Amino acid sequence: MTGYTAEMTMLQNDMAATNAGGVIAVLVVGLILVGGLIWAIRFGMKARRREPRAPRRGEHPTLPSSGPVHETHQVREPHEVPRAADESERLTPHELGAPGSTRSQDQRRRRWSRGSSGSFGSGGSGGE
Repeated sequence: MTGYTAEMTMLQNDMAATNAGGVIAVLVVGLILVGGLIWAIRFGMKARRREPRAPRRGEHPTLPSSGPVHETHQVREPHEVPRAADESERLTPHELGAPGSTRSQDQRRRRWSRGSSGSFGSGGSGGE
């Protein structure tokens, strides 16, 4: 059998436990760790004191008197993109203006018609 026997391992453990330098080093490292943990807790407590307190029961936001706000659905139309006066001229971003949309006069929801292109493929019947 290769390696150390159980007696040699116990002898090494006993020698390490009686080594004064090793014991002192372990104690110093332990004290440094405990000091670091105490410092971290105190730092966290100070940071917590600087934060604003949580709102009390009467300070929370309340629903408006009209009740909860619901989603609204609108059909929107995009603004037209301005065209350059000359075909060789290019418009810069500040000349284009902010993108936006306006409310459409026709608020009926657009539906896909049968046989037109949809979200998949060319819009064919799918029979082939």
